[in-house]
Amino acid sequence: MQLDILGLQNPEAPTLVLSSGLGGVAGFWQPQLAALTARYRVVLYDQRGTGRSADSLPEGYSMAMMAAELADALAQHGILRFSLIGHALGGLMGMQLALDYPDRIERIVVINGWLSLHPHTRRCFQVRQDLLLNVGVEAFVRAQPLFLYPAEWMAEHQTRLEQEDSHHITHFQGMENLMRRLHALMSADFSTRAAAIPQPVLVIASQDDLLVPWSCSTELAAALPNATEQMMAWGGHAMSVTDPEKFNALLLQWLDQTDDVQPLQRVAG
Repeated sequence: MQLDILGLQNPEAPTLVLSSGLGGVAGFWQPQLAALTARYRVVLYDQRGTGRSADSLPEGYSMAMMAAELADALAQHGILRFSLIGHALGGLMGMQLALDYPDRIERIVVINGWLSLHPHTRRCFQVRQDLLLNVGVEAFVRAQPLFLYPAEWMAEHQTRLEQEDSHHITHFQGMENLMRRLHALMSADFSTRAAAIPQPVLVIASQDDLLVPWSCSTELAAALPNATEQMMAWGGHAMSVTDPEKFNALLLQWLDQTDDVQPLQRVAG
């Protein structure tokens, strides 16, 4: 797994690892880079089986395996203490890291995440899965923005979306890989384990998220012992892309407030 280390290059600098959602690729974080690299060492990567990390994923692929792959890749670069900012799947991976590697992860940001899969989100994933299996890759890719972005934003960015569709079709991660990543995501359940995550966590959501109801973030924040909840009124599932100015401001404010905050005592689980 290839890592890109941007921003501050001092190994002692505070390190942020950016972990994407189901798409898995580092390019998702482009709207955040200027804001973060000026103040932090920032690590980007394509998750295994996506983008530049092309690979065939094994049967039974899981969130724990995703977390272990990232932890190992970071350790190979000498990165043993870091904060993680994760979107949906990436945020759940941050919580998995906190459970499996508690001494490595300092803080977590979970963007439009959940404790366990909401019935509405399950239906959305099943519809996308049916499109992929029964219609094909192009239909799956063309439907994806409907779950990510508000309608008015899509109407104003048609050229961009067409270019992204073409790119995603050309660089599709593969049906088997996507199905195994999706199964791992849908199977992840932190409802009985969240109390054992003592790290400071920013739980941030958008109220107009079509894919993941905002109430999932409220439930998640209530279950974590050291969480801060922030709610954006607009932006959709990918509000870090559609409204990066507001998102980045909320993110930087929380990072400033927690730069020196220590985790609570770990709860035995």
